[in-house]
Amino acid sequence: MSYTRYKKYAAVNLKDRQWPDREIEKAPIWCSVDLRDGNQSLPTPMNVEEKLRMFKLLVDMGFKEIEVGFPSASNTEYKFLRTLIEEELIPEDVTIQVLTQSREHLIEKTFEALRGAKNAIVHLYNSTSTLQRRVVFNKSMDEITEIAVHGAKLLKEYSGKYPETKFTFEYSPESFTGTELEYALEICEAVLNVWKPTPTNKAIINLPSTVEMSTPNVYADRIEWFCRNVSNRDSVIISIHTHNDRGTGVASSELGLLAGADRVEGTLFGNGERTGNLDIVAMAMNLYSEGINPELDFSDLSNIVKTYEECTKMTVHERHPYAGELVYTAFSGSHQDAIRKGLLAMDKENNPYWEVPYLPIDPHDVGREYEEIIRINSQSGKGGTAYIMESDFGFILPKSMHREFADVVQDKSDSLGTELTSSQIFELFEQEYLNRKEPYRLKNYEIQSMQNVETEENIVNIQATVSVNGVDKKITGLGNGPVDAFFNALHTNNINGCRFISYDQHALDRGSKSRAVSYIQVENNGKRYFGVGVSENIDTASLNALIIAINRCK
Repeated sequence: MSYTRYKKYAAVNLKDRQWPDREIEKAPIWCSVDLRDGNQSLPTPMNVEEKLRMFKLLVDMGFKEIEVGFPSASNTEYKFLRTLIEEELIPEDVTIQVLTQSREHLIEKTFEALRGAKNAIVHLYNSTSTLQRRVVFNKSMDEITEIAVHGAKLLKEYSGKYPETKFTFEYSPESFTGTELEYALEICEAVLNVWKPTPTNKAIINLPSTVEMSTPNVYADRIEWFCRNVSNRDSVIISIHTHNDRGTGVASSELGLLAGADRVEGTLFGNGERTGNLDIVAMAMNLYSEGINPELDFSDLSNIVKTYEECTKMTVHERHPYAGELVYTAFSGSHQDAIRKGLLAMDKENNPYWEVPYLPIDPHDVGREYEEIIRINSQSGKGGTAYIMESDFGFILPKSMHREFADVVQDKSDSLGTELTSSQIFELFEQEYLNRKEPYRLKNYEIQSMQNVETEENIVNIQATVSVNGVDKKITGLGNGPVDAFFNALHTNNINGCRFISYDQHALDRGSKSRAVSYIQVENNGKRYFGVGVSENIDTASLNALIIAINRCK
């Protein structure tokens, strides 16, 4: 790799830059370019039906400005725009945007395609970069400026032929990031001088990082410098359109807003040429996560993903911010434990703000479920397994049991070499703790309770039948409660060589016929083992838990 073949991007001489001390306080004007910039980058561009479906999705999400295509470039683009207009599919509060190069026959066809539209943005562009002026066009700065000015005049001329439409003009010095800053300002001023915008009839100047060439702070410096120096700033909407060649398209747009931009162009999930455009989903949800209304609706993000994938034939990555299948999922044991505790704290503390470790937003806000949060593999820990048992099946495992069962789950995941589903985890729980019926099995029992009036001592007598390797054996025992009495009876009959450690129980269901679950831990030869019992009768649940614990230590 010969890194010496590449030049460092030039910094901007802006010593008193203001953007680092600013905060984003509101959403920008959003403009979706999914149907143009996104569509042109697809291996198989969308047909008219798919574009109509995508347009409806964008409208439903709340976009008020949507670039619908390059109508002079192909019949499909032209037909799509005419369908939107003729079938009256454009809501009153939505403005469509179309793109055109600065060439008269393309501009003429663009305005023809827009006839009958109520509101439209006509987006004029030509490449201004130093490199393209030299190797693509072989033209001087003055010649490139003349192309832009000629196009600006044509937009003004042709718009007069369609008085029924309210037109807004937009100009992009394409490859702004590759253009000398002073020249970018010069060519934009020349275009604005033709259009003569006012505070009540503004023009849009779009400053794209057509190729992302610098760190986001340098892009922000360029935007702030431009905003400071452009004439009649109150008559101009500064728009930004970032790409993701360096992987920082979202950061560049966020810093661009801090630097003074008013408007953002981008696509859903960053679809676009090469590494993609700005990802509007990520940027808008970043605002949402800081308590700022993004003015776009992501409450059913799964449906947005589904529609996007079906229309574009592209796939949203599993780790895509906010939208990916795995972004609200924790496999790490420590992450799972922190999430479980955070969710419990949210329930107890009545906190008005969402504060859960490792979850920057509440998954419910975008239509996702908590069941997806914790998933179990060989890297998972005790907290995640305990969470699954409680959230999915109602078993609130004693804390000292978390590690024991997690080891069982990890061993199984390791042997299979895969993630375990919730049902697989419960099957392991049943096999290990509920269905251990050998060598001992409780067949039946009878309890008698006796009260010593003088000592106020309660004595329980139990008579039980226990199957020992398939042979029934009757046992009896005394104790201060059913579990103690049964424990003593087992011990007296040489069935139990364990030491009693702990007992926990809780209701598994609600209502008068709710089942009880009991957890009993015993120790044998320095190792501890749990057993679990479930029954509508708490005594039955407890006795079964004890005998299963003894079975596990044999």
